[in-house]
Amino acid sequence: MIAVLKSGTSDKQIENLTSWLKAQGLDVHISKGSSHTVIGLVGDTSKIDADLIESLEMVDAVKRISEPFKNANRKFHPDDTVINVGNTSIGGAQFAFIAGPCSVESEEQVMEIAKAVKAAGATMLRGGAFKPRTSPYDFQGLKADGIEILLKAKAATGLPIVTEIMNANHLPMFEDVDVIQVGARNMQNFELLKELGRTNKTILLKRGLANTLKELLMSAEYIMAGGNENIILCERGIRTFETYTRNTLDLSAVPMLQELTHLPIVIDPSHATGMARLVKPMAMAAAAAGADGLMIEVHNDPAHALCDGPQSLTPDKFAEVTGAVNKVLAAISED
Repeated sequence: MIAVLKSGTSDKQIENLTSWLKAQGLDVHISKGSSHTVIGLVGDTSKIDADLIESLEMVDAVKRISEPFKNANRKFHPDDTVINVGNTSIGGAQFAFIAGPCSVESEEQVMEIAKAVKAAGATMLRGGAFKPRTSPYDFQGLKADGIEILLKAKAATGLPIVTEIMNANHLPMFEDVDVIQVGARNMQNFELLKELGRTNKTILLKRGLANTLKELLMSAEYIMAGGNENIILCERGIRTFETYTRNTLDLSAVPMLQELTHLPIVIDPSHATGMARLVKPMAMAAAAAGADGLMIEVHNDPAHALCDGPQSLTPDKFAEVTGAVNKVLAAISED
């Protein structure tokens, strides 16, 4: 349930109403927009008299929300959420370029890539320290040593770092990580999501390769129900019958999610297509569709990468992508 308050409602009036609602055993979330304040009620609202609340002078309207996701719902939070990450932001008018290698291989490799992607316009550095792989014989990542290398790159470039977590027991190692990524395979690892909900870290939540948008939002809800509202959603392609690309990039997810939720949305064209040559057109299309950012794999020597070389761009190619995407963003802003 949400209560939309009239313009000009005082802080004292909001405080009094909030106190009364909490006394009814409800969780209360307040979202102050440019013209209205929205009070979201989470819990058993069946005993709440909606007509009584709507009769209050300060209340403009009361609406019940049928969707199972509440905190992530745009009806609860009409304005776009803007998340601050280190010295940059994502959401609203703030577009993010998250770039770096699929996996951390060495300090020299990460340092070279970090400096190159920053020069090309990256706002965050991605890199896998823990790597979930289909085969147990493939490179699994440098783990704690990989995080240390990323932190050194952060110190050298100032770029906030994004890296994937595999297990809630690993959380102490992520204390200095700016954005914790939950990969597609862990999107419905509900125990992990609950633990992340108890942190104040920004979480980049990837859509599972066979999950619906509703399921993605419900996974975000797990994190938000724990008190952590710093979530970035990521569309990284879904599995379909098509075999020419690694996955099928669902760009319709961008406007659909923007309608449903206030959370920022990024697109990962690298994992979605599996081909470096398709990253640029898909990145441009994602920007045109209204995405809040891109996550792109960049490697200084893709041919010899230990993981996902065929979909990785060279730094020079990444610079071409950021240039092309920025032109798309400029064209959109003129409309």
